[in-house]
Amino acid sequence: MIKEIGILLSTKWDFFGKLLLEHIEISLIAILIAIVFGGIVGIFISEFQKSAKLTLGVINFLYTIPSISMLGFLIPFSGIGNATAIIALTIYALLPMVRNTYTGMINVDAGILEAAKGMGSTKKQILFRVQIPLAMPVIISGIRNMVTMTIALAGIASFIGAGGLGVAIYRGITTNNAAMTITGSLIIAVLALAVDFILGFVEKRMQIHGKAAKKQNRILAVISLVLIFCILIVGLLPKKNKNIIHLATKPMTEQYILGEMLKLYIENNTDLSVDITQGVGGGTSNIEPAMESGEFDLYPEYTGTGWNMVLKHENQYGEEQFDILQKEYQEKLGLTWDVMLGFNNTYGIAVRKDIAVKNDIKTYSDLQKLNGKLILGAEYDFFERQDGYDMLSKTYNLLFASTSDMDMGLKYQAINSGKIDIMPVNTTDGQLAQADVVLLEDDKNMYPSYQAGMVVREEILDKYPQLHSALQKFDKLINESDIQRMNYEVESGKKEPRDVAKAFLLEKGLIE
Repeated sequence: MIKEIGILLSTKWDFFGKLLLEHIEISLIAILIAIVFGGIVGIFISEFQKSAKLTLGVINFLYTIPSISMLGFLIPFSGIGNATAIIALTIYALLPMVRNTYTGMINVDAGILEAAKGMGSTKKQILFRVQIPLAMPVIISGIRNMVTMTIALAGIASFIGAGGLGVAIYRGITTNNAAMTITGSLIIAVLALAVDFILGFVEKRMQIHGKAAKKQNRILAVISLVLIFCILIVGLLPKKNKNIIHLATKPMTEQYILGEMLKLYIENNTDLSVDITQGVGGGTSNIEPAMESGEFDLYPEYTGTGWNMVLKHENQYGEEQFDILQKEYQEKLGLTWDVMLGFNNTYGIAVRKDIAVKNDIKTYSDLQKLNGKLILGAEYDFFERQDGYDMLSKTYNLLFASTSDMDMGLKYQAINSGKIDIMPVNTTDGQLAQADVVLLEDDKNMYPSYQAGMVVREEILDKYPQLHSALQKFDKLINESDIQRMNYEVESGKKEPRDVAKAFLLEKGLIE
């Protein structure tokens, strides 16, 4: 594993370096906002202590909200991406900042404050020249804790399409690449420790008195501010190419591959640049609203998902209903299914092979033999979507001993290790052929068709006609065998999605 991590860092440092810079930028903005706002609140409640209990209570309450829930709550207001991640991180950073500022301020020796007042100091002078400097060691301690926590917590930002090293962690989990997951985690840990070390050095410097020390501290402070400013400017500078297409993908191996494939072809054959937000947590439930708001311009989707999850139809989808699907997307959402890719990625149900053989289970209906005895594991949205858990249970009259929510990338590990007994799968999963499972027959034809296609904002097609021409090259280009083979190369062959995508385009003669 150590060797794999070393190879990843040496060959993919441009990837990890970009994510590291994004991680620092997201964390830094949240930290700076929390320091300023939290510091002001802490000082305010120390001056007006009747408000302290309520203020700290509210901040404590916000702090107890799970990070995933916080992100989900913010998405309808601020959308997906970095802005929402920064807001959430700032909220979590406020507690240690406010609490330590308040604690430091109220614990300044009252005798010192009285002496300053007796010497004729104004309230403002006492605050800025006596109280805050004396409280600073406690405040700095709070900042150290807050910074370390924020850097670590920023890894969750990738769940809503934000940048940072969480992208590497999440992609590693999804594509069964443990080395990438560990590498992303290690870089975050090293970053947090390095920043904590720097803040510890600052804390020690502040305890040194004398003219020379003060002069050195000012120089270091200026250098630090310049570095922070440079980091923020690099991240906030606008892209030179204004013709940018924003492409989103779901947290699935095949969507990572499709995203890279589209980026490679479009950028090689048009004057457009493609900005990919890979592996948006929640999939359709987060991407589709962002498409409507204009945050994304296109993404790979599946017809059955669009019919049931987006358009909220309760009946089963069949491809003979595609014209209705297309019409409703255009009229209700301003979106269009611009090209169909050529493969059907429907759901299936897989059960552990030893259970299937022992109990002669071959179809979904056969599962009734073990009603109430099996543990089902599935990705989060399977339990919410109309064609998911409820439909399976109702159609086949099934009960389970328990259910377990988990990321798509963890299901195969869980079933191979015996943690779960049964799971929904995508029929194009690369790991399916290698897993010790039996894919059961959907004997009542419960699952609809899930033909893969590209959903695009009509507005962006009008603006960039060359995009439509480029997408048409993908019409019926990929079949089920192709996508399953490519998924396998990533998940089991440990190849990069971009490399697999490029090889396929070369094979088809679409790039040189």
